[in-house]
Amino acid sequence: MTHTDPAVTIPAAPDTVRWLETPEQLDHWLGCLDPGIPVALDTEFERVSTFYPIPGLVQLGADGQFWLVDPEVAEAAGSFRAMLADENRPKLLYAMSEDLELFRHWLNVEPAGVLDLQIGAALAGAGFSVGYARLVETLFGEALDKSATRSDWVSRPLTPAQERYALDDIRFLEPLYGWVLANLRQRNLEHALADESRRFANEAATQEDPEQHYLKLRGGWTLNREQQSVLRALVAWREQECRRQDRPRNRVLNDGLLIAIAERLPSSAAVIRDVQGVPGGFVKRYGEQLVELVQAARATDNSGLELIPRPLSRDQQALYKKVKRYFSNAAERFDIPMEILAPRKRIEKLIQDGTLAGQTFFEGWREEIIAPVKQDIEELLNQ
Repeated sequence: MTHTDPAVTIPAAPDTVRWLETPEQLDHWLGCLDPGIPVALDTEFERVSTFYPIPGLVQLGADGQFWLVDPEVAEAAGSFRAMLADENRPKLLYAMSEDLELFRHWLNVEPAGVLDLQIGAALAGAGFSVGYARLVETLFGEALDKSATRSDWVSRPLTPAQERYALDDIRFLEPLYGWVLANLRQRNLEHALADESRRFANEAATQEDPEQHYLKLRGGWTLNREQQSVLRALVAWREQECRRQDRPRNRVLNDGLLIAIAERLPSSAAVIRDVQGVPGGFVKRYGEQLVELVQAARATDNSGLELIPRPLSRDQQALYKKVKRYFSNAAERFDIPMEILAPRKRIEKLIQDGTLAGQTFFEGWREEIIAPVKQDIEELLNQ
């Protein structure tokens, strides 16, 4: 990993741990921030036997100040929701997917202006999916104590070790942001961090749509159009049931059993009961309801249904290797991980569609990087 010196001073670990203890204190602190100043942001939560994460702690930092906030305080502060939704207030996070999910379900807020510095580090040449502690030690020479990672963040009071851990999770985000920006400017990719973070956040939000979740069940590609239409209805029902009960998906019914039920197009609860692995109690509770769902899905026009992508054929796999080689050359030239520039599922879709035209994923900052190999890729796809 090559890197420049950090663009800002690394704040020392605070002598005392400070809490914003009331909504009014949080509102006041946020209200005193100058416009456009980035806010370092992280959360701790628990998710063992529930569908939704349970908020345990919010960490905030800006201008060298670092604060811990109880969830009930953040929830009651109107300015906190406003800050999350403010496109003009940069929010610095690291590996932000679970944080964004928490904010969506807990506060019903779709955060805007978020910058995922794990993505930024990858674009800056640090490698793909590098852990926060490892990057902090590599860049800034400080070893973080991660012993509190899987501790109980919901119970109070937190231990001193937990409080220090939580503060360390935000203390290095601003200097890391400075390092990322310095390196992206050298690569003429400064805009890529915001663009890619926005794309990632929007895609993550779309994937939570219950009506689209069936597309994640890759094993369902063997089903025909009618069966996939039924699978879509069954998966959407499970998503809604999981949310209503606040239970993990597998605690309701796993993916494989949903696919097996859809394959049989059941006309009665008895047919569902015959599917190996489906609990009898499940059939007793939900059988008739699912039969009605199946019949309704079969009666619905499915001509516009998006089908689950098929695995590549042998010929397509051979083409995939050739196309990937060109993307790899571009990735190596700019020292950007292939997983960021051209993930496998994106190349597979490219192979299945047969053209780069209309592939919005490869527009924006990626367009300039793949420009030297674009014609070669198109020629391969057109063979």
